[in-house]
Amino acid sequence: MGRPIDARGWLFEVRDQSTYVERWLPIENLTSWTQNASENEETADTTSFDSAGWYEQDVMQRGGQIELEGQYALDSATGRQVVGQAYVDQYWGQRLGIDSRNEIRYRHNTQNTWVIWDATVTPDEQEGEVNDKTSWSATFTQCGRPRYESVFPICMERDAA
Repeated sequence: MGRPIDARGWLFEVRDQSTYVERWLPIENLTSWTQNASENEETADTTSFDSAGWYEQDVMQRGGQIELEGQYALDSATGRQVVGQAYVDQYWGQRLGIDSRNEIRYRHNTQNTWVIWDATVTPDEQEGEVNDKTSWSATFTQCGRPRYESVFPICMERDAA
């Protein structure tokens, strides 16, 4: 029998498109996350007389959505919002049209493969009351087919020699 994994072990990062160097920014201070693997799924009813009274369908479109919630956090060294949250709020979340897409990747810390989505982001509510910490949240909607990338890319140069 398998062992359950901790929800706090999930890692989420966004790709920094403000630079030409590949750079992924961690989204820190998360307190909860939700993934809906069937968000935006569309089906076609294929039930016919031949179905003998049983429902049938084909999936015509797949989709997905990830909602992240956490605490608005400041970097102790700079006093500015932590980089992943700031990137979502101030850069990615302000872009429109063709520029509104970016990449998010995620995995559990026990896994050796990232799942990477081309996605759009909707920065969500920030709130708090007298004795609360300020909240932070964002919703990422999958665009197209996901891809997968090893955490530790295989060194091809050594094998080529």
